[in-house]
Amino acid sequence: MNQGAGIPVVSVVGKSDSGKTTLMERLIRALVARGWRVGTVKHHVHDFDIDVPGKDSWRHARAGATVTLVSSPHKLGMIRDADHEATLDELLALAGDVDLLLTEGYRRAGDVRIEVSRRARSTELICEPHELFAVVTDNDELDVGDVPRFVLEDAEGLAALIESAFLRGGSSAGPRAARAAGEVHDGH
Repeated sequence: MNQGAGIPVVSVVGKSDSGKTTLMERLIRALVARGWRVGTVKHHVHDFDIDVPGKDSWRHARAGATVTLVSSPHKLGMIRDADHEATLDELLALAGDVDLLLTEGYRRAGDVRIEVSRRARSTELICEPHELFAVVTDNDELDVGDVPRFVLEDAEGLAALIESAFLRGGSSAGPRAARAAGEVHDGH
């Protein structure tokens, strides 16, 4: 498992339009409600731009700045040129003070994968069952072996599995209290 500084990384994978982003939203809400600090990374295979054309930071980058930071009392944003695709460990270093990093779209990076498979999109997995931590599907006929299976709407159950597997202290102990007492470990 990619863990950087002891931070577990869980990757949500699946075919395009399978429901990965919807699951991510539900899973983030469920884990945050349990008291965990969650970081996320969305993988893009093509170039992208998150800055708004015409805004000052966009203009700075277009003028040649290698790094453009946008800072306010409530948020910090960074746009930086890259000469390679960042590894999960490099992204963990940028994630800061989080308990868990959820990624979306890293089919082959990372060791802990949750595959989303909707029957309307496909009747086959993109990963082999032995590569998966869990499967989220509406297809009862999908053969996933002994991999834990969840229905599409069961983010709470999936959050409980992630918490018990990687986030010691769990919601019963209270993650913030466990961190303060030094009881949250590296997920081993």
